[in-house]
Amino acid sequence: MDPTLATSGITWQLVVFCGLSLSVGWGIRGNFGHEYGAAIPGALAAIAAVLVSGRPDWLAHVHYFAMFGALGWSFGGSMSYMGVVGYTHSGHPPSVLYGFANLFVIGFLWAFMGGAGTALPAFLTGDRLAIFFVPLTVIFSGWALQSVLVDLLFSGDRKSGRANLSWYDTDWLATLVAMVAGLIVAAGRGGFDIATSLVLHLSIGWFLSFLTLVVLLKLRMTPPRGDNWAGCLGLAAGLLIFCWRYDLYGLALASLITGFIGGIGFSLGQFVKLLNIRTGLQTNWHSVMEQTQGLFHGIAIAVSMGLLSVLAPSGSGAIPMPAWTGTFATGFVLIGLTYLNHRKASGNWVEKVDRLPERPYGLPVAGWFVRSRGWIGWLELIYIAIGIAVFWLMQMHRSLPLTFIPDTWLGKGQLLYLVFLWWVVNFNFALKIVEFSPRRLVTEGLITFNAIVCTVLAASIALADPAYGPTVPQAGAYAGWIRNTIIIGLAATTIITLCHWGLTQALFGRRHIPFAFRHIRFGPEATTREELTESGKPWKSQ
Repeated sequence: MDPTLATSGITWQLVVFCGLSLSVGWGIRGNFGHEYGAAIPGALAAIAAVLVSGRPDWLAHVHYFAMFGALGWSFGGSMSYMGVVGYTHSGHPPSVLYGFANLFVIGFLWAFMGGAGTALPAFLTGDRLAIFFVPLTVIFSGWALQSVLVDLLFSGDRKSGRANLSWYDTDWLATLVAMVAGLIVAAGRGGFDIATSLVLHLSIGWFLSFLTLVVLLKLRMTPPRGDNWAGCLGLAAGLLIFCWRYDLYGLALASLITGFIGGIGFSLGQFVKLLNIRTGLQTNWHSVMEQTQGLFHGIAIAVSMGLLSVLAPSGSGAIPMPAWTGTFATGFVLIGLTYLNHRKASGNWVEKVDRLPERPYGLPVAGWFVRSRGWIGWLELIYIAIGIAVFWLMQMHRSLPLTFIPDTWLGKGQLLYLVFLWWVVNFNFALKIVEFSPRRLVTEGLITFNAIVCTVLAASIALADPAYGPTVPQAGAYAGWIRNTIIIGLAATTIITLCHWGLTQALFGRRHIPFAFRHIRFGPEATTREELTESGKPWKSQ
């Protein structure tokens, strides 16, 4: 494979559009946090990549790319990283180096799974992609049931629930539920297929890595914070084994490329924050760090998906997807992701707005579909109505096309992107409007300006007629790309990490850098106690 031909799919439009899209989403993710928040930038970047790809077969699956991209990026939201950031602020040389190195590890694992989720639909024809939806439905149902049962068992006391179910403050229960769901579907289908096999590879990898590294070897990244990093390492290992077993070498390549660029960018975002602090200016530098990290994650997606736009096989002529899966994917992005994040704003409104009671007219502001919060609140009623309206309109469009929905897949992709973009930008603003301050301009203001740029880019993109055509490289061709990615990635990571460490020492010496708590990992001044790190109980940040 000619490298020049392969890289011809990486255009400046792709880099800018994906970079800004994921940066916008990452800034919003910082306000909502965890897996649900991390899914937002994943969906935005996946849609952006498909819109600029020049691949008509990808455009016909744009809503599937959005859903799987969101799922891939959501995994990393389980990892704790503020303790690692604190190490880089400590002024303690070994801890600073440790902090930057582990920022790369966290960023790599986050972007690795994000790249895998975004790229997965590019390697699955309609029939192979469709079989993922039943396992996903069972897994989502299992997680919903888990939430209800935990709430009932511990009477809505989240702290009590976390303490009693904590195992080094990890997502072991959710992983177990996913594993059981995969086994149930496999039993119902009479054996494993590519979908249930992927679920088992990921969940078994999670447990093997966590049990070996944390439970057996007692390796803790930021004790006594949670150790989902070990589980995410197992996810990455499980995915690589899955790719090897199913000859999905292109998927492995996309995951590694995204992982290395994203990991370097994750560490670089923190270094940019430190440089800004050195100026002496006072603002929300943490948000600057997050949006910078998102920018590099988006560039990573642009590089990997740009390569795949040339390398991935064509999906033309494939078996079409069942109609209900398109409704599922679109509803997941527009309704599911927005609700799961939007509901967090309700608590902020009740806390900050004196005139807003917890139960206006007898119903909670948001019930979260659990007993302790009231099951169904005003927000749930609104989202149920929106869901019914969206479903009804989509069904109507199939029988009698609606004029406001474009005829082409490019137009449909643009509509999906713009509706989702401004939906999340606005509810992000709604979260913070009740406590707005000049510092929020760096967050909500910059997010809004970048969203405006993304709107112009999305609206002005026309489907390219590329001078190249997708090819189907053999495993040996992919092997060369994979080998070079690992070698170059490891070398670049080592050099850049050492540069970040050395420059931080040169700029700040051994003094504690503000805007983060002082965390020291090693020596007599270490800020963790062994009795806490051994217990596996959850820890509340300073």
